[in-house]
Amino acid sequence: METHIAQWQERIRAAAEAKRPLRIRGGGSKDFYGGPLAGEVFETAAHRGIVSYDPTELVITARAGTPLAEIESAMREQGQMLAFEPPHFVPAATLGGCIASGLSGPRRPYAGAVRDLVLGVRVLDGKADDLHFGGQVMKNVAGFDVSRLMVGALGTLGVILDVSLKCLPLPKAEATLALAFPAEEAVRRINEWSGQPLPISASAWHAGRLMVRLSGAESAVRAAREKLGGDAIADPDGWWASVREQTHAFFAGAAPLWRLSVKSTAPVDDLGGEQLMEWGGSLR
Repeated sequence: METHIAQWQERIRAAAEAKRPLRIRGGGSKDFYGGPLAGEVFETAAHRGIVSYDPTELVITARAGTPLAEIESAMREQGQMLAFEPPHFVPAATLGGCIASGLSGPRRPYAGAVRDLVLGVRVLDGKADDLHFGGQVMKNVAGFDVSRLMVGALGTLGVILDVSLKCLPLPKAEATLALAFPAEEAVRRINEWSGQPLPISASAWHAGRLMVRLSGAESAVRAAREKLGGDAIADPDGWWASVREQTHAFFAGAAPLWRLSVKSTAPVDDLGGEQLMEWGGSLR
């Protein structure tokens, strides 16, 4: 496995000397994200596999080219998950692309973003030095947390080789409620509920319907359903996947998609187009 890393180091050094840009690519699932694609393609999918996974320590370490689906499958077998619920967009999506893009799914405001759950990384920097940051335990030595700088950097800080992530247990019970509210009332309600001891793990509003997912112990989910009312939907996993993977009808068509991060209490403005609100009103 280390042979190809040595080859990668030689290639990076040569590119740096020639001032030739490299475009790091795993599964290609995030090619649409960020600026225009440029540079010689640097494929990383061959660097794959789970390095270590200790469910009792709630930590998994995997190589950057490992498919997200493979990591999530191994974790489900142990009753655990990646709490930030990363979008895939294509079946070939890799862990490296997940970290480099920094994109999180519906559970992000309630369980943490990608950056919050990264414990350590191994990278090749622009000079081809093999560097390690962070560790494989919850409590690391204090200092400048370079590991988290790699999240959302889109490969500009180096080639990610390995990543250690914090895991969380899968909830014992889940339910998604649909409630009919106009946008302003939906924002007011979800902010009010978020300040209460309710097991909310996702929320989204579109076309007059507020969807609220509850996750946790069966008794907590049951009590929250009675308190909030609404109707439980038939295929909650499929519905949240459609939002996470942008396959929901809202995302169809050729119109530009604007993604705005605002205060959860920000007024709902008419921006001249259809809106979908997520993350308790913070993502619109």
